[in-house]
Amino acid sequence: MIERNKESLLNLNSFGSRSEENYEEEENRGCNCFRSLFHYLRELCNEIKDFAKKAVEMGKSDPRKVVFGFKMGLAISLVSLLLFWEASFNDVGQYSIWAILTVIVMFEFSIGATFIKGFNRGLGTFCAAMLAFFFAELSLLAGRFEKVVIIFSFFVTASFASYLRLYPTMAPYDYGYRVFVLTYCILMVAGNRSRNYILAILTRLVLIAFGALTCFIINISIYPIWSGEDLHRLVVKNFKDLSTALEGCVKEYLKGVEYQRIPSKIFTYQASDDDPLYKSYRSVLESATREKTLLGFAIWEPPHGRYRMLNYPWTNFIRLSGALRHCAFMVMALHGCIMSEIQAPIEKRQVFRNEFIKVSTEGAKVLQEIASKLEKMEKLSNDDILKEVHEAAEKLQKLIDQRSYLLVNSESWEIEKQQKMPKEIEDLESTFFSQNSFDDLKMGFKSYSETIINMPRGTLRKEIPWPSPLPIDGEDGMIIKEDEIKTFESASSLSLATFASLLIEFVARLQNVVHTFQELSQKAQFT
Repeated sequence: MIERNKESLLNLNSFGSRSEENYEEEENRGCNCFRSLFHYLRELCNEIKDFAKKAVEMGKSDPRKVVFGFKMGLAISLVSLLLFWEASFNDVGQYSIWAILTVIVMFEFSIGATFIKGFNRGLGTFCAAMLAFFFAELSLLAGRFEKVVIIFSFFVTASFASYLRLYPTMAPYDYGYRVFVLTYCILMVAGNRSRNYILAILTRLVLIAFGALTCFIINISIYPIWSGEDLHRLVVKNFKDLSTALEGCVKEYLKGVEYQRIPSKIFTYQASDDDPLYKSYRSVLESATREKTLLGFAIWEPPHGRYRMLNYPWTNFIRLSGALRHCAFMVMALHGCIMSEIQAPIEKRQVFRNEFIKVSTEGAKVLQEIASKLEKMEKLSNDDILKEVHEAAEKLQKLIDQRSYLLVNSESWEIEKQQKMPKEIEDLESTFFSQNSFDDLKMGFKSYSETIINMPRGTLRKEIPWPSPLPIDGEDGMIIKEDEIKTFESASSLSLATFASLLIEFVARLQNVVHTFQELSQKAQFT
């Protein structure tokens, strides 16, 4: 008995100690949960503050968005007055939600987008009303098979509409097909409940028309926002951005800035905050999707402001931007030369410094001149706008012809020539590089190539492919051989020729930009 009492007392003590430990653990868990909840609420508050700050900044950067919000609220407020309709037609107040829904789905940021939504909704609603009227009369004639006719009409309407909207040319009317099916089903259900199909159809048509009219009046009369103007400004901005990127690429290339670490975003075609040049030409390349969207809205807009012509040539703005984008690819390649692993020596770049700067400056002037004329909607003067940039490109080409020995590994070539080249090629080389005219250079290249073809086999040095496989020496990594170093030097010199040829190609592509702008100025009747 005494031993049992001792054991029971020990158990009670141990139970008490365990309960105290459990209590402490539960208390700690409660504190941790409270801390986690407090930390979560604090982060949520910070996110709300950041969101509010960005929303205010968005309104300051583009006040039109604030105006759009007020216009939307005004339109819904006016349409909602139908709720208090107390005339003989009580159905107007009951079904006023149709007018409110019409405003919600139709009221878009720009007038062109509103017209497209309105056309799709109007066409879909009208077709659905006509079809609903036909099947309603047919269901009433069917008598006891009325339900069968209604269900069959749902099947036929939904099937054909869903199939036709997949047709490629029907993509702009996808919203209209959805409205058609939705409106038809609601009209049939409402008519079946009230047993008055005609009244249900006419009431909804009138309410939808009232909502659409409200959208058009408010959107056009109060601070109108036109997609055509946005498209116009976007194309002008592309010209200015590309001119900035062109001059910036040449300046950076002549500086010879060595990137210790290339931003990883560039390898995934993402704009880097540290490289404004990349962001400039990237915005030009990626504007195609937005331009097509704005074009789809602009062609629906009525004549307005400076665009008072019927059938205004908005498509020519897209063609002009496409020609500019064709030049932007060259700027992108020029920037790639700056970011490449193989770089030409600074000393060789400085030889072509004045010519590079002249070509980039004159090319940027052409882009800025077209941007200014496009912004003011003026025609180009009778003077040749490309004269200066063509002369600069010709000077660069002549300098390349005269200093072509800088574009190869001349030291290695001299050694190879003395060892393996016959004397007649050495004499040909001395006469070849002494010529200055372009015709003499072509004749020299022709005779040089004929001499090489007639040379015995084994005279020329065997070329080493690049990049060649490099041996790995244990943990020390890769070891580059002497021949491969020479190949690297040759590629380094050729990178300068690549940059120069890309710059000349950019000048050649400017002709298409000028021609496209002249075509636009004629069709749009610029002053």
